[in-house]
Amino acid sequence: MAEVRLQEGETLENALRRFKRKVQQEDIIKEVKRHSFYLKPGEKLRVKQALARKRNRKKSRREVE
Repeated sequence: MAEVRLQEGETLENALRRFKRKVQQEDIIKEVKRHSFYLKPGEKLRVKQALARKRNRKKSRREVE
């Protein structure tokens, strides 16, 4: 859980900027998106395999160039 306390003399904008950076570093947004809906195990496997195929195609295209 990301928590940022307002330091003395610090503006709210700076504190918000620190909070956003902390949330990004802790991958909280990615975790929320991952848990926002349920995937059956078979569907999860298909998505994982599709991403692997996409990565491999991209990698092979880069090697050709």
